[in-house]
Amino acid sequence: MSWLQKLQARWKVENAFQVFIILLVFACTGFTVLFLKGPLFEYLFGDGAVPFLASIIYYILILPVYNIFLLFYGFIFGQFKFFWNFEKRFFKRILAIFKK
Repeated sequence: MSWLQKLQARWKVENAFQVFIILLVFACTGFTVLFLKGPLFEYLFGDGAVPFLASIIYYILILPVYNIFLLFYGFIFGQFKFFWNFEKRFFKRILAIFKK
């Protein structure tokens, strides 16, 4: 069984093309978040050093921003239902950790 078939079975999608689209959505989301950090920090702090606290706040706030972009790209590429279910499972796991 190839890695593509394993992902297809794990994600319960119909074909390998859907797996490719899902991986493309993850890649687009990651690159968007990556490319936002530089201009955002340059706008806020100029060319100077970025305070350590700003980096901590960025990493805390990037989680909801990442999830919004994930849903956005999922919608653009026609996989919104998959990513909506993915987000629901993700937040159930996060909430379960905090309940313990």
